[in-house]
Amino acid sequence: MALAVSSSSLLPAEQLVKLNTTTFQPLDRSRVVSLSLSGKRCVAVKALNAESKRNDAIVTSAATTCAPDVMQKPVEVEDFDKLAKDLENSSPLEIMDKALEKYGNDIAIAFSGAEDVALIEYAHLTGRPYRVFSLDTGRLNPETYKFFDAVEKHYNIRIEYMFPDSVEVQALVRTKGLFSFYEDGHQECCRVRKVRPLRRALKGLRAWITGQRKDQSPGTRSQVPVVQVDPVFEGLDGGSGSLVKWNPVANVAGNDIWNFLRTMDVPVNSLHAQGYVSIGCEPCTRAVLPGQHEREGRWWWEDAKAKECGLHKGNIKEEAVNGNGNGNGTLHTNESVSDIFNSNDIVSLTRPGIENLLKMEGRKDPWMVVLYAPWCQFCQAMEASYVELAEKLAGSGMKVGKFRADGDEKAFAHQELQLGSFPTILLFPKHSSRPIKYSSEKRDVDSLMAFVNALR
Repeated sequence: MALAVSSSSLLPAEQLVKLNTTTFQPLDRSRVVSLSLSGKRCVAVKALNAESKRNDAIVTSAATTCAPDVMQKPVEVEDFDKLAKDLENSSPLEIMDKALEKYGNDIAIAFSGAEDVALIEYAHLTGRPYRVFSLDTGRLNPETYKFFDAVEKHYNIRIEYMFPDSVEVQALVRTKGLFSFYEDGHQECCRVRKVRPLRRALKGLRAWITGQRKDQSPGTRSQVPVVQVDPVFEGLDGGSGSLVKWNPVANVAGNDIWNFLRTMDVPVNSLHAQGYVSIGCEPCTRAVLPGQHEREGRWWWEDAKAKECGLHKGNIKEEAVNGNGNGNGTLHTNESVSDIFNSNDIVSLTRPGIENLLKMEGRKDPWMVVLYAPWCQFCQAMEASYVELAEKLAGSGMKVGKFRADGDEKAFAHQELQLGSFPTILLFPKHSSRPIKYSSEKRDVDSLMAFVNALR
């Protein structure tokens, strides 16, 4: 709203003073911030013991006044790219101390209920005050809730819990059911239960501390710096680039984290002793076998190359957005990837061939068909068992085929072939008008053969 004042309408001095003291609020110069997404942030420095304006919901002041054509010069220019390089070889304790010293009460540790307890231990060792928050999605394991309680008692702290909006959760469940993520990917559920609550939490902060490590996910976290301008979320001052993300253990290996936890004798989630490494919501987390990567226990029905729930979406490069097997990115359509399921007993079907199978009148024999993408590690893992199955079914009257359903064929496969994630296995019976989807995660020869025998 523009305010125009002419010399002929000036108010008496007494009224002008009264107007200024009752209508307008003075400008808080300590909060003036200039932002840049290049990794630099210009900040007018504020004493750490100054009054904080932190709140879950930031309410804009009614109005401010300042002299025209006068710009506040930044006191400090922070180059976070340079700071990240300077701290690259620093210990997690040193990085944590730097973060807490710099931001005081305007920074908090994001605690997930897994090995993030290492962050709390490092913060505790600095001797500085610190804050911890966590996202309670409503679908965590009982062991995780017990772990939260143990951590609070051990460190004599109160974790600040953020919860999803009940109306949004209710709408999602009523519309799509409790387990829609198994069919159409985890992003929607994570957005409601995790991303939006996190966004509310971060709006009250200037910086946050995460437990991201480079070795957690080679496809998405291999380039994580120890400090960065957050590329996704907004902080207290609002706008892109207004939040700083600290990753003190980015360069620490998983084994070293666990050696530290054992040495310091801190509480750990009891699920770790049951084979769980990366821990999230109960329906989307499972134990991993020896030799498996820790992220294979998260959203295991999807492609493992880019497994992020959205909290660290900025890790995923533009060309890798197809990581869950449900997007339309270009990374996995690379024709240089070697094909799989190569056998004389397996027929490679083209688009016209699979369309013909969908027509019952053109189906002379029952067919078993795998919808696959050669880059998918889960497809690669079942290659030997599927080839063996084809050998066993040779000459039995049951045909075995494969259809590459990524790239340009993905939309068709989603719409016509019940493709949810790779691999999807379909059986086209001789006397059924539609294919039957194999829903089990067991893809060994005996399980696949039992499926075939039950329906042919």
